[in-house]
Amino acid sequence: MFIDETNIKVIAGSGGDGCTAFRREKYVQMGGPFGGNGGRGSNIIFKVDPGLHTLIDLRYMKTIKGKKGENGSGKNMDGKNAEDVIIKVPLGTVVTDYDTNFVIADLKELNDEVIVAKGGRGGRGNTAFKTLANPAPNFSENGEPGEERILKVELKLLADVGLVGLPSVGKSTILSMVSRARPKIADYHFTTLTPNLGVVKTKDNRSFVMADLPGLIEGASQGIGLGDKFLKHIERTKVIAHVIDMSGSEGRDPYDDFLVVNKELEKYSKKLIQKPMIVIANKMDLENSKKNLLEFKKKVECKVFEISAVQNKGLDEVLVKLADLVDSCPNTSLYEEGEYLSHVLYKFENEKPFSIKKENDEYIIYGAKVEKMFKMANFQSDEGIERFIRSLRKLGIDAELEKMGIEDGAIVKILDFEFEYRK
Repeated sequence: MFIDETNIKVIAGSGGDGCTAFRREKYVQMGGPFGGNGGRGSNIIFKVDPGLHTLIDLRYMKTIKGKKGENGSGKNMDGKNAEDVIIKVPLGTVVTDYDTNFVIADLKELNDEVIVAKGGRGGRGNTAFKTLANPAPNFSENGEPGEERILKVELKLLADVGLVGLPSVGKSTILSMVSRARPKIADYHFTTLTPNLGVVKTKDNRSFVMADLPGLIEGASQGIGLGDKFLKHIERTKVIAHVIDMSGSEGRDPYDDFLVVNKELEKYSKKLIQKPMIVIANKMDLENSKKNLLEFKKKVECKVFEISAVQNKGLDEVLVKLADLVDSCPNTSLYEEGEYLSHVLYKFENEKPFSIKKENDEYIIYGAKVEKMFKMANFQSDEGIERFIRSLRKLGIDAELEKMGIEDGAIVKILDFEFEYRK
């Protein structure tokens, strides 16, 4: 089954908790803090596997979850980092953050891999908080939560040349004649239900990859037919080969077919219509083809190649021209620099460290930064609680609450926890 798009939730592993411990050995005076740090949680990594050609494995994974790092322990022993979770994906996979629509990665090289969700760092043990002012801290830190995301994962096939055109114009026949690919060929519309790839070799011993894409019809860019589902595979191609049934065997005008397909390409993406394109006039062995070709050439400026795919005539010249165009086209990225998403950008850019809203005499504090601070705080000791309160003051939460008119004894909430406010 060919699956080229799916959504999946990924939850990286949380960091291990830091340890609160003290050195209590005989004959060792002033032993001091002795707690180790927690280990890092597991990253979720997508890695290219050239043997895969579909996203079917991901389709049945609803959630991918990483493991928590090992907790720190006494004797300054740090916890072990959790093993990363590696998910194999096909070459040409594009990973996008579902909420922000930013591209996380475009995996187009054989050894490409990317961290799609970063594991949380381990919490610090009490040894890490030792200072001259506080030589024996009685608190540690919990592990940082791992990143949690919903991803849109798409497969955009890697091909140098894309064959486009209306249904039943002979795209699959062309691919079968010039490569070892064996697409389904039949005398009805939408015979091709999934893209087919074939390696093509020219008579001067150059080679490139050609893709036969399902037929486009009017309205394809808006979801009619199969076009909207597979137009994305044309985005990667360097050159577009527009195949036209020049015989008009189905009662259509070849020039109208040409306009319809170009219009759908442009509607889907302006970049598609700007790609180098050649026109292949197929079915030249049939009646009316010569007459229609003369009329067609009067209306278009580009070079038109005459072929009969079923008789394997004229294809050598077409392949040489396509190879020339492929060689002259630079490798360009599908995405602009501003479309990519970095982990630092994702976490806190343009996001206030906190917000406060009042509901039914309760003050609710929320925001990614303050919630992370809360999750990492260790409330097992008075020192840990005091450190958390100081952190809130540094963020300006106390000042903001006072501006809102908070009174002693009022309830303040962070996530599912409630506190009583005291000045």
